[in-house]
Amino acid sequence: MAAGAKSFLADAGYGEQELDANSALMELDKGLRSGKLGEQCEAVVRFPRLFQKYPFPILINSAFLKLADVFRVGNNFLRLCVLKVTQQSEKHLEKILNVDEFVKRVFSVIHSNDPVARAITLRMLGSMASIIPERKNAHHSIRQSLDSHDNVEVEAAIFAAANFSAQSKDFAGGICNKISEMIQGLATPVDLKLKLIPILQHMHHDASLASSSRQLLQQLVTSYPSTKMVIVTLHTFTLLAASSLVDIPKQIQLLLQYLKNDPRKAVKRLAIQDLKLLANKTPHTWSRENIQALCECALQTPYDSLKLGMLSVLSTLSGTIAIKQYFSVAPGTTATTARSFDLVKLAQECCYHNNRGIAAHGVRVLTNISASCQEKDLLALEQDAVFGLESLLVLCSQDNSPGAQATLKIALTCMVKLAKCRPHLSQSVVESLLTQLHNAQDAARILMCHCLAAIAMQLPVLGDGMLGDLMDLYKVIGRSATDKQQELLVSLATVIFVASQKALSSEVKNVIKQQLENVSNGWTAYRIARQASRMGNHDMARELYQSLLTQVASEHFYFWLNSLKEFSHAEQCLTGLQEEDYSSALSCIAESLKSYHKGIASLTAASTPLNPLSFQCGFVKLRIDLLQAFSQLICTCNSLKTSPPPAIATTIAMTSGNDLQRCGRISTQMKLSMEEFRNLATRYGDLYQSSFDADSATLRNVEFIRQQQSCLLISHAIEALILDPESASFQEYTSSGAAHVESEYERRMMSVFNHVLEEVESLNRKYAPVSYLHTACLCNAVIALLKVPLSFQRYFFQKLQSTSIKLALSPSPRNPAEPIAVQNNQQLALKVEGVVQHGSKPGLFRKIQSVCLNVSSTLQSKSGQDYKIPIDNMTNEMEQRVEPHNDYFSTQFLLNLAILGTHNITVESSVKDLNGIVWKTGPKTTIFVKSLEDPYSQQVRLQQQQGQPPSQQQQQQQRTAYSRF
Repeated sequence: MAAGAKSFLADAGYGEQELDANSALMELDKGLRSGKLGEQCEAVVRFPRLFQKYPFPILINSAFLKLADVFRVGNNFLRLCVLKVTQQSEKHLEKILNVDEFVKRVFSVIHSNDPVARAITLRMLGSMASIIPERKNAHHSIRQSLDSHDNVEVEAAIFAAANFSAQSKDFAGGICNKISEMIQGLATPVDLKLKLIPILQHMHHDASLASSSRQLLQQLVTSYPSTKMVIVTLHTFTLLAASSLVDIPKQIQLLLQYLKNDPRKAVKRLAIQDLKLLANKTPHTWSRENIQALCECALQTPYDSLKLGMLSVLSTLSGTIAIKQYFSVAPGTTATTARSFDLVKLAQECCYHNNRGIAAHGVRVLTNISASCQEKDLLALEQDAVFGLESLLVLCSQDNSPGAQATLKIALTCMVKLAKCRPHLSQSVVESLLTQLHNAQDAARILMCHCLAAIAMQLPVLGDGMLGDLMDLYKVIGRSATDKQQELLVSLATVIFVASQKALSSEVKNVIKQQLENVSNGWTAYRIARQASRMGNHDMARELYQSLLTQVASEHFYFWLNSLKEFSHAEQCLTGLQEEDYSSALSCIAESLKSYHKGIASLTAASTPLNPLSFQCGFVKLRIDLLQAFSQLICTCNSLKTSPPPAIATTIAMTSGNDLQRCGRISTQMKLSMEEFRNLATRYGDLYQSSFDADSATLRNVEFIRQQQSCLLISHAIEALILDPESASFQEYTSSGAAHVESEYERRMMSVFNHVLEEVESLNRKYAPVSYLHTACLCNAVIALLKVPLSFQRYFFQKLQSTSIKLALSPSPRNPAEPIAVQNNQQLALKVEGVVQHGSKPGLFRKIQSVCLNVSSTLQSKSGQDYKIPIDNMTNEMEQRVEPHNDYFSTQFLLNLAILGTHNITVESSVKDLNGIVWKTGPKTTIFVKSLEDPYSQQVRLQQQQGQPPSQQQQQQQRTAYSRF
């Protein structure tokens, strides 16, 4: 297959690239027609890969029709291969255009004398239930096959019945009685009954059907008390309740009853498993009595495995609204202390249990109670939680087993949560972590470092006093080059960067570099440099990037590292800024810009068609423009000294009625400067909107720069101090300044932000513009903002989520440069199809709810004739929102192209996430349409030009043609 096939149907519609898809399909078709069974099977199993590469209906329809032919005429093994392909490609089934033809070819095998062929056909129909839910012939075949004497066919019919019941209300209503008769019939074997019962979980389409299914299940639970029957029936019961929603409280009570009274451990385990499912799905339906009953069971059970399961359910509930309902005081009852509740007693009892899992869940319950019930006096509970966490930390940090590591992760997550919700506990938590770091195993140390960094990012708890301990540990750990040691070097370096509130001392840098030279590989050094860039330690980052330049194998990597080195050097230049020293500030900014321009050239060279580095280039270009705007603002402020207002400035101001004219040329320059900062704010907003796949920290960083660091803050300061001091309002800025901060960078930015606002507000009240105090205030604000080191966030280096949209337009030309011809008395029906493509972690940060398609047309060139044509609408501007289903969407637009000439039609897509935020993800696709004059109008016009009236017959034809519409 051709390499260019990757961009199938992208950019210019189908075009030339359709040939690649067709050649791929023809190659597989050749395999299907082969006389050798092996080649046929190989061709069939390669179809899912084809669907992934070319996920548009035009190809998928053809491919499935070919597979249906193979299914119709092939042997059972080939049919089984086609069935597996269909099941793997379930999300592409709705793109089949000729559903009737596809079903007809598959369904013909149901009349075979071979029960295995019929069974495979039934499974095939069941797999296609989403596109043929109401096909009566399929329904009839399934009902018939349930009465078959062949076990394979009956099992296939059960599979199909379950799938159709999930999709079709009519089928579910019709088959329910049949299933009920078979389950209750004495002739039906028990193993078959066990397979039939799960079908009832799909009987949730209406209340009466769900109710009758619940009654049947209730009868089965009491009539068939064997372990297997009770387990299958109870689980079906739970799934039915979870889907129908109305019977969940009853189901919780039923499961608790079995958990309490049934002596069989298997039934108890099933009850716990189902209670966990309901706790995750609908925690708000759990009453206080339900939680109390579960606590009593957990307190009474002698089995650790069951206690672990019950505590798992309770720890899930403790992180939801259910915990507030449990501790809420019912009206008319006296308030009790939190310690007297059974849940708290259970958690305290389990905190020091010899089973690690039970202890972890006990600690999690205590942590969640402390975090959720803030209004209660929970000092004793907080201490219990901290002591429990410390004991778990000591226990698990010495053990390298996977179970101990999983428990340690739970404990460390609880520590982060506790430190965030109860800041006064953070110091003791951090001290216990630092103490235990020295004795822990490497795997545990890595996790503990992550925890320390997470806490320290939220709260400034790691002081310089703790840096000595960390450095001693850093010297000790790097004795071998194992993967764990490499990971530990990175994790501990991150904690050191977070702990160093200011620039790293030369001693710290030397220790880190020494260790890297001894045992690390290039990748470890790069990861540490990346962390230094994120934490604002640009001096360290620059040295590490410099050392890595000669260790990479491709010129793209070289240019990438070189650009990072230049950016780090540029930011390092800004650390020498001093307040009140404006000339050196200008030279520092100039030096920084020089490095930034070198870096952006390298960054452009590092980009490739597959990895265009668009966010990185956009972010750096905005930083360059921002620094230039700052430099220009300082120059403008200096112009008050170099070019003061002329003597007649007051007269000019009085004559023009513009009071600002008395300030001279600085007022005009300030206005331009303010516009520049507002324009930058808009561009930062555009960068934010185009970063759909960015993590939340990166987006907060971009938003901080837009609002607090520079653009809106400085433009507001210029307006409040100089341009319009009387109408300036500080309310909106004060409220946005109180936003919650999540990192040291944000904390420092917020303090600068608040300081600048206070200075501006005090000057605004005391002095009239414009004086040296006003210009000094603006320059000092610029210097204060630039002294906070810029943080290059994760998305600059790493893309954890990847989402892209492919569009296909029809009609589309064979050659992208060739226009599509359409007559001007007709409207163009433009069909837009698209697929959403994901990386390895779809929906990690945000998911697509709908795709917004914007279609616009502009006239590129008019035809040469200068005659008038009646035009209803000169332009086309349309927008539609479509919700993707199985990552596919399609819609149509009707475009009016009455003006003769070549029109440029642009289709642009953006997405709306689950929170209703619109993101400008692209892509933008363009096609050309040539609007031609219709033959009749052309003939009439020519006759009018020659002075001949149109004939009666032509007029009659015109009336007939228009009367049809």
